[in-house]
Amino acid sequence: MTYDDDMNILLAGLRAVAEPTRLRILGLCAHAELSVTELLTILGQSQPRVSRHLKLMVEAGVLERNREGARAFYRATERGTGARLVQALVDLIPERDGAARDDLQRLDAIRETRSQRSATYFRENAAHWQDLRGLYVDDEQIDAALVAAVAEAPGGDLLDIGTGTGRVLECVAAHVDQAIGIDTARPMLEIARANLDAAGLRRCQVRLADMYRLPFPAERFDTVTMNMVLHYAEAPAEVLSEAARVLKPGGRVLLVDFAPHELEELREQHAHRWLGFSQAEITRIVERAGLELEPVLTLEGTPLTVCLWCARRPLVLFAATGT
Repeated sequence: MTYDDDMNILLAGLRAVAEPTRLRILGLCAHAELSVTELLTILGQSQPRVSRHLKLMVEAGVLERNREGARAFYRATERGTGARLVQALVDLIPERDGAARDDLQRLDAIRETRSQRSATYFRENAAHWQDLRGLYVDDEQIDAALVAAVAEAPGGDLLDIGTGTGRVLECVAAHVDQAIGIDTARPMLEIARANLDAAGLRRCQVRLADMYRLPFPAERFDTVTMNMVLHYAEAPAEVLSEAARVLKPGGRVLLVDFAPHELEELREQHAHRWLGFSQAEITRIVERAGLELEPVLTLEGTPLTVCLWCARRPLVLFAATGT
């Protein structure tokens, strides 16, 4: 990016926030990712007015907009010149400013509502997860293995596919620069947002997205994680190929899933599409995705065993040649 590009971004950003309500919005979105409805609740202004403010700020590059079906969520931009401008402006908002103080108090109430709603959902649906307890290696053991694998190459950006309640994001946050979790279940994402808010993990965010069509450019991430996700996929090879597409050269896919088993009830009662994966099956889909498989880590359990596979994208891709 040239000097002129940086200057244009800076000037556009300054013009975009040079208005009291827009500065309030910037301060709020620097603390949490918020929907239009949540911003209306905090600001007490009309939907058309707030929407116009948001559109202008997104166009200027000081806010990011992410759509989830009929809803959209906004957060302060976190990359490049726009991110540096946002941080400088938010730091300059006086702590004694009454409007800003009231906004943050209302934001706390929004977060509490999120937390209560997600807690209720999880409590009502917890049986789905509780039924699987004791069937395989303890969650803490799996988490520790995954965190250790991520920590082998700390820093960079991480994508967690099938993030669910955001458990992987919470575990690895200290070892990455930024992390994004995607899932197709909106209630799960509400839980994840509440958990990330409560933990103060601003470098982590979640998105509604399809693992077969990731909304990211090629070579975007240093690490991709899939924790107990692939056995739900109708086409595991396609999922892995899409993960490889967004992986930087030298980056890794960390795949946690079951070794082959015969617990048919997991298919009938819990919508598992596959009853685990053999080393040969994983090798086949990894190679099809253009990745190189590293030695597997096996976590023995009763009756199920969990494996952690690491597949790396080569630094240099060689075209196949005929003889």
